[in-house]
Amino acid sequence: MKSWGGLEDLEVYRQAREFRKEMYRVARILPEFERYNTCSQIRDAARSLTNNIAEGYGRYYYKESIKFFRIARGSLEELVDDLNICLDESYIDEEKHAYLTSQALHVRRLIDGYIKYLMKNSIGE
Repeated sequence: MKSWGGLEDLEVYRQAREFRKEMYRVARILPEFERYNTCSQIRDAARSLTNNIAEGYGRYYYKESIKFFRIARGSLEELVDDLNICLDESYIDEEKHAYLTSQALHVRRLIDGYIKYLMKNSIGE
C-alpha cells in the first residue's frame, strides 16, 4: 500500500509504528488476569506513542510539535517499564526483552533527533 505522503514518510513515525505493532503482540500473549491492567496499559501507551507523533507532525507551529513529540517520548518510556514488568513476571524472555528495549532505544533516538530538529527551526517562531 502506497503512503499518502507526509506523516507516513517520516522515519520516526515508521519506526514507532513498527514498535507499536510489537508491543501489541506482547499484549496479546499476557495471561488472562493481566488483560485489564498491564495489557490495557501497553495498548494505551503504544497508541499514545504513534498518536502523539502524528499530532505533533500535524501541528503548524514548531513549539506545539515539540510538545507532542515529548509526550510521545514519555509514552515510549512507559512501554519500556511495561517491558520490564513483562520480564520480571516471566511473560517474555530475556532475548525478547533485549530486542524490544533495543528497538525502543532506536525510536527514542529518532524522537530526540526530531525534537532537536524542531527546536533548531523554532527560533524566531
